[in-house]
Amino acid sequence: MIVNIAGYRFVEIHDRGDLRELLYERCNDLDLKGSILISPNGINFSLAGIAEKIDRFLQILESDERFIGIPVKVSYTEYQPFRRMLVKKKKEIISLGLEEIRPTEKTGPYISPQDFKQLLDNEEEIVVLDTRNCYETRIGTFEGAIDLDISSFREFPDAIKSLPNDMKSKKLVMFCTGGIRCEKASLVMMNAGYEDISQLEGGILAYFDQCNGSHWTGDCFVFDQRVALDPNLQETNVEMCFKCREPLSREEQDSDSYAIGEHCPYCLG
Repeated sequence: MIVNIAGYRFVEIHDRGDLRELLYERCNDLDLKGSILISPNGINFSLAGIAEKIDRFLQILESDERFIGIPVKVSYTEYQPFRRMLVKKKKEIISLGLEEIRPTEKTGPYISPQDFKQLLDNEEEIVVLDTRNCYETRIGTFEGAIDLDISSFREFPDAIKSLPNDMKSKKLVMFCTGGIRCEKASLVMMNAGYEDISQLEGGILAYFDQCNGSHWTGDCFVFDQRVALDPNLQETNVEMCFKCREPLSREEQDSDSYAIGEHCPYCLG
């Protein structure tokens, strides 16, 4: 059984070169695969390997006081879902392109998965905002969530300009896959004048783990060979087109417009 972990932290990092070399060497020693992104303002990782070596990696990571206690999302597969090990220095660990958005200094308040579920159970009057890309939202989302129909997170600041102005005074909960995008999106919303926002702590994956997918429809897109997970954090039958990289449902895979390695309904427009 392969253990899959994902985590991030916004924190000042001034030794990216040395840290990259150390983590790349340790991950290769442990036969881990996946990716680690290191920016001047944080670290983001998605890794997979056998349990004892994943545990060893986390011990190595926490030997650096900057990375103690990073919340980690865990799931399991019977195969290695990553092809190689990459450790990269990046300008941002999640790209938005706005220098003034600095989660190391400030971010929006969190709401726990259980508290969010309680709001939904009670049918509270809230706005639920999906901050993910359109190819992700197409696979699955929370019931009644607003889809901004963006193809890149960089489009988020412009996309929220189309939301009704009276929404700024309503209670709004935003979410993404693991929480990292909402760290920045919440600041964008606050700067735009939204008065009562919160971000789903740990994202969809934490909600699945703690709340079993209640109020969710479909699957959750993930950025590895599994493509999508169900609310039990199990791999689904969603596949990815080799040509255009769009995720495909079972129905789309069965359509006449899909030929493996050649085209899919999205390639053909």
